[in-house]
Amino acid sequence: MSYITFDKSQLINLEYSLKRELIRSNRAGSYASTTIVSCNTRKYHGLLICPLAHLDGGKHVLLSSLDETVIQHDASFNLAIHKYPGIYEPRGHKYIRDFESDPIPAIIYRVGGVVLKKEMLLSSLEDRVLIRYTLLEAHSPTKLRFKPFLAFRNIHCLSKSNMDVNTNYTSVKNGIKVKMYYGYPELFLQFSKKAEYVPVPHWYYNIEYIEEQKRGYEYLEDLYVPGYFEMSIKKGESIVFSGGISDATTQSLNKRFEDEISIRIPRSSFEHCLINAAQQFIYKRSKKTEIVAGFPWFGRWGRDTFISLPGLTLSIDDKKTCKEILDTMSGELKGILFPNVGVNSQAEYNSADTPLWYFWALQKYAEYTKGYETVWKEYGGKMRKILKGYKEGSEYGINMHENGLIYAGIPGKALTWMDAVVNGKPVTPRMGYPVEIQALWYNAVCFSLELAKKSKDQNFINEWKNLPNLIEESFINLFWDNSKKYLADCVDRDHKDWTVRPNMIFATSLHYSPINDDMKKSVLDIVEADLLTTRGLRTITPKNPFYKGAYEGDLAERDHAYHQGTAWPWLLGHFAEGYLKLYGKGGISFIEKLYKDFEKDLTIYGVGTIGEIYDGDPPHDPKGATSQAWSVAELLRIGKMIENYKKSQ
Repeated sequence: MSYITFDKSQLINLEYSLKRELIRSNRAGSYASTTIVSCNTRKYHGLLICPLAHLDGGKHVLLSSLDETVIQHDASFNLAIHKYPGIYEPRGHKYIRDFESDPIPAIIYRVGGVVLKKEMLLSSLEDRVLIRYTLLEAHSPTKLRFKPFLAFRNIHCLSKSNMDVNTNYTSVKNGIKVKMYYGYPELFLQFSKKAEYVPVPHWYYNIEYIEEQKRGYEYLEDLYVPGYFEMSIKKGESIVFSGGISDATTQSLNKRFEDEISIRIPRSSFEHCLINAAQQFIYKRSKKTEIVAGFPWFGRWGRDTFISLPGLTLSIDDKKTCKEILDTMSGELKGILFPNVGVNSQAEYNSADTPLWYFWALQKYAEYTKGYETVWKEYGGKMRKILKGYKEGSEYGINMHENGLIYAGIPGKALTWMDAVVNGKPVTPRMGYPVEIQALWYNAVCFSLELAKKSKDQNFINEWKNLPNLIEESFINLFWDNSKKYLADCVDRDHKDWTVRPNMIFATSLHYSPINDDMKKSVLDIVEADLLTTRGLRTITPKNPFYKGAYEGDLAERDHAYHQGTAWPWLLGHFAEGYLKLYGKGGISFIEKLYKDFEKDLTIYGVGTIGEIYDGDPPHDPKGATSQAWSVAELLRIGKMIENYKKSQ
C-alpha cells in the first residue's frame, strides 16, 4: 500500500481533487506540474516547463497538457479535463478510479471494460517528460488518441491565439517536431511505437485557470493544438510518450522509463517525502548548481538559497552538492552583495541580509565537514571582502556604525526578508537596525574569527578581535528591555519598534549570540505564546491591529498579509534550534510533535511536499507556492536536530 493515499471516492469530486497539486522537477531545471486529476488550474501548470536562458532567463511552458481518448467500437471516451467559462469540458475525471504517488504519480482510469494506467515522470537530466500508458484490461480492440496542447510562453504570461504561430511540423521517428515561434527550441512529440499523426491545426479558446482568477490575475488562455496521434494498444501493452526539446531514441523509451523509476527515492515515509522534495529544488545547468526557491513560480533567490542550503543538502548527507552551490554563488558576489532575485543581467542586488546568510551556510558546512581551515582557505577571501564592505559601507545605506551595528535601508526600499511592496511602498520597511541582521552580523564576525584562529590568521584576528564585545554591548543596550523581556524588531535613531515579530528568534538559534540564556528563554517564551502555530511562526502577533489572519484576496491584499500575520514554516527551524539549545533533551518531545504534525500536509496541497506559507488563523490553510525550498529544508534540519539530540542522550 502506498504511503501517500487519497480517498478514492473523492477523486471525482473537483472540490477535493483540484486543491491537490503535483510538482516534479529534474536536475536540468525543468518541471511538470498539474493537479492529481490532470486539470491545470494555474498558468504555471504544464507537462514540460523548461528554463530558456537565451530568451529571457525565465522558464517557459512548452507542452501544457496531453489529452487522451480511449476508442472502442467507434465510441470515444475523452479522459482529459479543462475548465472553460461556466463548464468543465471534457469531464474525463469521472473515469478516474484511483491515484498512486509512489514511486511516481499514476492515475487509473476505468471506461466500461477498459482499465488504463497513466504514469508520469521527468527525465533526470534532460528537458523531457515521459508518460507511460498501460492497458490493464480490455475485452475489445482498443485505440488511444493523443492531442497535445501547446503554449510556448513564459510561465508568468498567458498564450493568446494569433497569426504568428508556425503551423508547420516535421515528421520524426514515431512522431513529429514543432516550433510555434522563432527563438524557441523545437519540441519533439514521440511515442515508443509507430503512431498515425493527423494534422488538424486548431486553437482552443478561453481555457480558465481558476487559481489565477482567485489571485486576481488574468486567467484565460488560448492553447494551440497542431493535430492528434492515434494508435492501437493491446491488453498488457505499455506505450511511452516523450515530449522533449531533443530527439528521443524511441525504441528504448520503455526501458528508459523503467531505468528512471529505479533511481527514484520511494515516497514511503514522511522523511523520504521530504528528501525527495528536497532534491527537486536543486538543478545543474551550464556548469552551475543552483536552488529553485519554490514551485511553481519562483526562480533562484539568493537569500532563499543560503537559508535552504544546509537543510536541502547537509541534512541528507550531500556535502558535495552543498559545496557546488556555495561555489556557484560565491562566483556571483558583486561588491558585498549576492543576487537576490534573478540571474545575469536580470539580477537584482538588493538584500542586506543575504551575505550574512552566506556566512551561516558556510558555518553549517564547516561544522558538518569539520574542515574549518579548508573553509577559511577557500572562502576566506570572500568573507573578508564582505565584512570589510559592511564595515566601510555599501549600497542602500548598508554600513556599520560606530556602535558596531549594521544600519541598512533607504526610503522606499525593503532590504530584509520581509520585503513585500504594495503600490511602490514597503509594507514593512524596517529601515535602521533590523534585529536579525545584527544577530547574523555578530554570528558572522565571531565565526570568521573562529576560522582565523584555527588557521592562525593573525592579521585578521588583530583587526576584528575587539568588535564582538562592542556589538554585544550595543545590541543589548538597543534591543533588550528588562520590563518587556523581548527584543525590539527594528531600531532607527530614537525610535524602537517593539512589535512582536519572529525576527528576534535568530538571536536564540545562531551559534554565536549576543544575548544570554535568560534572555533567550524570554524571547522563546513570547514567540511561543504569540507567534507559534502548528504550521510555522506568524510574522506578527495577533494582538497587533495590523494583523492579517488570512492570506487571501488580490495581490495587494495578499502582500499586506504576507508579513503581517501569515505563518512561515521555515522559521520553525530556528525556533526549534533555539529551543533545543536551551532545553536539550527536555525539549525533544515538544519539537518532535511540531515536526511530525506536518506529515498530514503531504496530501492536501503540494503532494509529497510542503508549501510556502499558511494562514495565521486556524485551521492554518496552506497558501502561496505549493512547494517551497526553505520550508522543506528547515523541516529536514529539524528532523536531523531531533535525531542528533536523541543520540546524545
